[in-house]
Amino acid sequence: MPSHTSQPSLLEGSVAAHLRRLALPMVWGILATMSFNVVDTYFVAQLGDGPLAAMSFTFPVVMVINALAIGLGAGMSSVVARAYGAGDMQRVRRLVTDATVLAILIALVVSIAGLLTIEPLFRLLGAEQRLLPLITDYMVPWYVGAVFAVVPMVALSALRGIGNSSVTGRIMLGVALFNLILDPLLIFGLLGFPRLELQGAALATVISRGVSFFVAMYILARREHLLAMPTANWAALKDSWSSLLHIGLPAIATNVIIPMSGGVVVALVAAHGADAVAGLGIALRIEPLALIVFYALSSVVGPFMGQNAGAGKLQRLDETVSVLARFCLVFGVVLGVLLWLVGGPIAGLFSDSPQVLDVATAYLYLVPFSYAGYGFVMSANAAFNGLGHPLPATLISFLRVLGVYLPLAWLGNQIWGISGLFLATLLSNLVLGLVSWWWLRKHLRQYAKDAPAAVS
Repeated sequence: MPSHTSQPSLLEGSVAAHLRRLALPMVWGILATMSFNVVDTYFVAQLGDGPLAAMSFTFPVVMVINALAIGLGAGMSSVVARAYGAGDMQRVRRLVTDATVLAILIALVVSIAGLLTIEPLFRLLGAEQRLLPLITDYMVPWYVGAVFAVVPMVALSALRGIGNSSVTGRIMLGVALFNLILDPLLIFGLLGFPRLELQGAALATVISRGVSFFVAMYILARREHLLAMPTANWAALKDSWSSLLHIGLPAIATNVIIPMSGGVVVALVAAHGADAVAGLGIALRIEPLALIVFYALSSVVGPFMGQNAGAGKLQRLDETVSVLARFCLVFGVVLGVLLWLVGGPIAGLFSDSPQVLDVATAYLYLVPFSYAGYGFVMSANAAFNGLGHPLPATLISFLRVLGVYLPLAWLGNQIWGISGLFLATLLSNLVLGLVSWWWLRKHLRQYAKDAPAAVS
């Protein structure tokens, strides 16, 4: 049993109740995090098309760095949860400390490499010469503050690993609100602040995340006592870093394939014209809001599975899969029906073009009925990572895009046009949801046979 008792034990009691308690704070935290780009985009759009275009070019780079941080965070929560579940607090502190050091080093590499490659990288991405000064204004402070973007994500994952998602959610919400306040002050020079325009948007993000960095470090060190003195012992560092990257590197690949999948969809829809792309864009703005509960659930499934695996509570692992399957099925159907009923009116808030709305509503009438499958894919991937076996999660994500979606999308597009593309998305989600369920159940049966090795 864990020796540190500041959090309710995840090793006993109702599985469903624990998952609900852990996931609810993350709903608000993830919603707040999603608001970052929306808020920045809204204020920067007031500066004109040039600054807005410049910031749009930075999104792919920022997404890749975020994927890096999310992957490292998945590794952190997995190794910490399993050690915490086994009651090895000395190893928990060593892992948290060494992982934080690694995150700082990686962030410094990102900063240096980014600052040295701004112009060639964004030229490669297609930015015009006139936009490069604006992009530089934005990316220089962003790269300088990369440590504040990467390290808090990893540190907060340690808190999730010990079952403390409530603090994580509150920090994410607080950072988003602080960014909302700073953005207009620094962009437009209000209340005596200098008018920094696009650079102000970047600085607001860096300062807000800087606050989260110091708050997270304080909580890890002083409240949870999860930080030890950094070590210069290479063998100890190698052991911790190898454990972290065993999960982190495949998780990074998994997170990179998700935006790649979105890019494939956009490219295929673009063949049907600009109105089709605009309609898809509306649907894809609505979709993440509908999926927030699934995102929140997947963010806590890994630590829950990890703690129970570390403690050898194998029956609770099976129970967790059953709870997840029932919830994803019921909630997914509810979402499908809800968006079928109100998807059209919601899309109408974004556009009044009949051609654009036809595409948006076609997506929202069809694809949400597969959210049950997609929700379980997210939870299954998190469960595999939490158990310390990330390869199935990575294979499932690549299979969803390359093995199932692309062939179905090509076939659907040939037969039914854009509706065929959306049907391919629906079928891909449902097929991979079933594959994920089958694979996770099979994996847990094998895990139970290998229990002594798995727990150690």
